[in-house]
Formats: sequence, structure tokens, C-alpha cells
Amino acid sequence: MKKIVVIVLFLSLKLAAQQRPKLVVGIVVDQMKMEYLYRFSSDFSANGFKRLLKDGFTFDNMHYNYMPTYTAPGHASIYTGTTPSVHGIVSNEWYSASTGKERYCTDDESVTNIGGGTPQEGAMSPKNLLATTITDELRLSTNFKGKVIGMSLKDRGAILPAGHFANWAFWFSKTGEFISSTFYGQNIPDWVSSFNQQKRFMPYIDKGWDLLMPKETYNESLADDNKYEGKLYGSAAPVFPYNLKEMYAKNDAGILRATPFGNDLLLDFAKEAIDKEALGTDSDTDFLTVSFSSTDYVGHIIGPRSVELQDTYLRLDRNIADFLEYLDKKVGKGNYLLFLTADHAGAENVTFLKDNKYNVTNIPFGEMQKGLKQFSNDTFGADVIADFSNNNVFLNKQVLKDKALDIEKVKTTLSDYLMALPQTKRVYSQQEILHATPSDFYLNCIARGYDPRENGDLVVLFRPGYIEYGTTGTSHGTPYSYDTHVPALFYGWHVKKGESHDKKTITQLAPTLAQLLSITFPNGSECQVLPELFNQK
Repeated sequence: MKKIVVIVLFLSLKLAAQQRPKLVVGIVVDQMKMEYLYRFSSDFSANGFKRLLKDGFTFDNMHYNYMPTYTAPGHASIYTGTTPSVHGIVSNEWYSASTGKERYCTDDESVTNIGGGTPQEGAMSPKNLLATTITDELRLSTNFKGKVIGMSLKDRGAILPAGHFANWAFWFSKTGEFISSTFYGQNIPDWVSSFNQQKRFMPYIDKGWDLLMPKETYNESLADDNKYEGKLYGSAAPVFPYNLKEMYAKNDAGILRATPFGNDLLLDFAKEAIDKEALGTDSDTDFLTVSFSSTDYVGHIIGPRSVELQDTYLRLDRNIADFLEYLDKKVGKGNYLLFLTADHAGAENVTFLKDNKYNVTNIPFGEMQKGLKQFSNDTFGADVIADFSNNNVFLNKQVLKDKALDIEKVKTTLSDYLMALPQTKRVYSQQEILHATPSDFYLNCIARGYDPRENGDLVVLFRPGYIEYGTTGTSHGTPYSYDTHVPALFYGWHVKKGESHDKKTITQLAPTLAQLLSITFPNGSECQVLPELFNQK
């Protein structure tokens, strides 16, 4: 009888273990518009993006539901299932209303770098993230037996998805190593040291960057050399081929980030992590977060309609195919759950739009703050502007007090000034933001991205198409669809092929994963799931 009970208990435990995949892989592609999957489709391979689209479940209408749409808030929102108003990562870097100082999203002076890099690159941790992540909840649910590892070329792209309880987070340094901080451990793992010692980035630099496919393939892009493109690390012109050795000699290993080979190197590193950390080899589910950043660097510098960007995506497609094949062999088909999304999308180049008769123009960096300060001095006889950044206006409360200025009158006067600018659609005060109503869609986006301890006294909403950026390349940050519309693809364990065109929000991803894995929701999540993934019987 006792033997039967033991067998039943063993089988029950084994069945319970099988209710989760062996490995979850979260892929974030930095600055990826959903539209790229359509535009470049004819040139993708059969086994990369097309495999995910064909055999997985695609949410074609996934959007961010807050402003600002930047990298750090994006990664935090994907993995916490909530928005900056709750998780606290209100930008990549911001002027903090509570301290009157600049703050970087993952800064932590209490830790130091390990594994290489420069001291400043390693003083990072998730301490500024105020909510738990799905990766945190997985660690808790397995009593810390399931491993969590995050990696990216960017520190924020590695640290925020990995959460507070991660075994490790690794990011790429200027000196060419993948580094971490003492938040995770006192010494870098031996396998990471070995990887770094091999200088695996150098073959990519030595080879240089030329087109992956014949030139005529790139007919979805503008001419190779056009006025909407910036120059890559001092290159004479934005044209192929690029001599990466010359760029490296004049700069540092960080140049790899702005080439598709940054993604190649990260994929090499991801495979090494799966192998050396034995991810997906036992009944305790592991979680690997991988954020491909090169797409963002290329988009910012060279632009969304450049041959360089198209080549980067064609190569990323091959990376995805390679990764899927590796996971099939290493973890086993059906044993891993993979999702792919983006931390934000991106706007068209403003000059390109203007040249094609769209009445819009770019706003040079610093112009808004300069204008506000000049207006303030002319109107109030003093500079009441502490800072203007991330579309937030911060007032200098000490100057207001010294000059006996009424803060409400000052805010009204500044709002009137800002509303007279051609780029301004609306100006919202803190009071309006904190009492947002559902009838104002864009106000609600701002409210979900607003923390009163960190954000400004006024927030400016630009009109569609306007960007505070240069004349070449592009940027992002608005609540408009060109910045919010991103891919969301699920593939593998318990996922049947399908497609949905219903509008979804990025904060549904983490709670969906929690339900699929039968674990606790991240603590800041509103717990709204993607029901299509549960209606596949």
C-alpha cells in the first residue's frame, strides 16, 4: 500500500512539473515596429520570423498604453505587467522632482562592476524598479530553484527584465566584455570570463559590415546614401561597406552596438549561457531574457528607411532562425516557451515626412528648455525653470518662493506660452494628470507614465509627427501608434498557431505568462491576460 502511495505521489509530482515548460525565453527587439514584419517579409528566411508567425500565435495589434515610450520603461512594463506610474521607471534617465538631480534608471552607487568594463558601466542594479517582475515571481514560485538570467547590449535591457531576484544579468561594455555588478555576485562566472577572454567581438569588427544580400534586394528602403541618414561613428558617408576596424580604432568596442553584429554577439552569448548554466535541463523552469539592442542604435543613427536598418533586420531574422534551431536541439521542441516583442516602436524621420509634404518639423535638443527659460526671465524677471526633459517641465520652487510668485499663475502662464508653439497639442498640469478621466485617451497615457515624486509640474504633449531630435535618424517616446505598435509573438510550449487583430496592451504579457506558468502575478500588475492563449483546446 505504501509503495502505491509513493508511486502515485511521484507521478503527481512529475505531472505537476510538466505543467510548466523547462525554459521560458523572452526576446525583446529594441525599437521594432510591427510594420517591419510586413515590410521585410519577402526577404526573410523560412525559419526565423516566418516560423514564429506560421507556427506560433501572433498579436498583430499590440500597443504600449503610456507615455513615454522609451527603452527602460518598455522593458520594465513588459516584465512587471504594469506602467511607469506603478513600477517607477519613468524614463531611461530623468530629472527627479524629489531630489532635484538627474537619475539613471539602473544607477546604484552601492555596487561595483565585475568582469571588466569601466567603473561607471558596472554600478547598476534593479533597485529603482518598484514592482516585481514575472521573472521574480518565477524565482519565488520555485523556491529560487529555477534560474533567471538576463542579457543585453544595454544595461537596462538586461537588468530590468531579470528583476530583483535574478541569478545574473549581463551587459556589454565599452571594453568588449559582458559585465555584471556585485549586486548579483562577487565574481563573474568562469564561463563568462572565458567568453570574454576569447574577444569574440573582434572577428565581427575585422570582417566589417557589408550587405547580407544582393543590393537589389533592398528595394523596401531608400537609396543607400540619403540626407535622412546620420553617419555611423564618423564614417565619411552612410554607405556600404563599413570599415569597422577604423571605427574601432577611433572609438571602442561599443561601436559593435550600432551594427547587426551586436545581435550576433549577444546570440553567441545566449547560447553559452544556456549551455554553461544548464538552463532548461530539469523540472524547475528557468527563464532567459534576451534584449537585442542593435536595431535601436541603427534606427536612431541611420533611420527607419535606411538600407542599414533593413540589413540589420534581415540578419536578425537569421539570428532568430539560428536560436530556434539551437533551442530545439538543446532544450527540445515543445519544452520551451518563447515570446518576442519590442520595448517601443519608432517614428518616421521628420525631414523625410516634411519633404513629402507633411507639415511637420523636428525640434532640436535644448530648444524647448532654452525657450522656456528665456520666456520665464522675460515674464517673471527670474528663471523659474529647473529643468525640461522627457516633455516634463520642472519648476524651481525655491525661486518661486524667493520671488513670491504664485505657482498656479506661473503654471497657467507657462501653459499658455507652450500652447502657442506649433508642436504643442496639449499641456497638462500635475493636478489634471493625477485626476485623469477615461474620456481623454492621451491624458490617460500620460497618467500611466507619471509618478508625482519623479515627474514634472507640467507635461507637454506634442502633435503627431513632431520629435525632439536631430534632422537625421529617428527617435520615439510619444503615445502615438507609430511609437506604441509593436509585435507580440508567442511560440512553443502549449502554444497553438493563431492570430488576433484585437487591440491589446503590453501590460497583458506578464500576467499572461503568470497564468500559463501557474505562478503569482507580478505585484503591480492589473492581472489582465491575453485570453486567446487560453482558448486553444
